[in-house]
Amino acid sequence: MIADSLKSILLVGSGSFIGGAARYLVSVLMKGVGKGFPWATLTVNLVGCFLIGLLWGWLGRSSQLDSNLSMFLMVGLCGGFTTFSTFSKEALILLQNGNLWNFAIYVAASIVAGILCVAGAYFITK
Repeated sequence: MIADSLKSILLVGSGSFIGGAARYLVSVLMKGVGKGFPWATLTVNLVGCFLIGLLWGWLGRSSQLDSNLSMFLMVGLCGGFTTFSTFSKEALILLQNGNLWNFAIYVAASIVAGILCVAGAYFITK
């Protein structure tokens, strides 16, 4: 039982490390893109939504779903790559700065496009 829990923690943690490092890389590569709008966070969240939809569909095809692979990729990698907390902070900053239009676009695009990315990617794999 403890060995299984430790294994799960290590799988999720290692996936999170890779996802978090990838998220940071995207923010570095996109630094200076569209000043005043959080393009890097929107990008990683939408790519992460699409990726988790692909993985969900792909891993769900098999009747022998590998829970270790699922934990590593979906919980760890995608969870570490996407970031709701940063999204929320950046949305609040837009609102506090009076950027109501950018706030509305950012929140709507993140939520609606995120759900569409998950659904689209999931259906691609079905």
